[in-house]
Amino acid sequence: MIELAGLLLVTLGAGGLINRLAGAADPGWFVQLRVLPPQLHIGASVVLLLVGAGLLFAQQARKHHRDRSR
Repeated sequence: MIELAGLLLVTLGAGGLINRLAGAADPGWFVQLRVLPPQLHIGASVVLLLVGAGLLFAQQARKHHRDRSR
């Protein structure tokens, strides 16, 4: 479940960031682009991307640690 949340956050963050940097007028399905004011779009996208990547790395570290302790 943590991996799914991480993947979703990475997708939202990276997609929203690309959307803003490309200058697209339509926010698409990126939540942060629909609910936040425009001046927060890039920052929120970066935060979502980093939190998602952090979740994915933490989950992989837990799996690796669990496998090594067996």
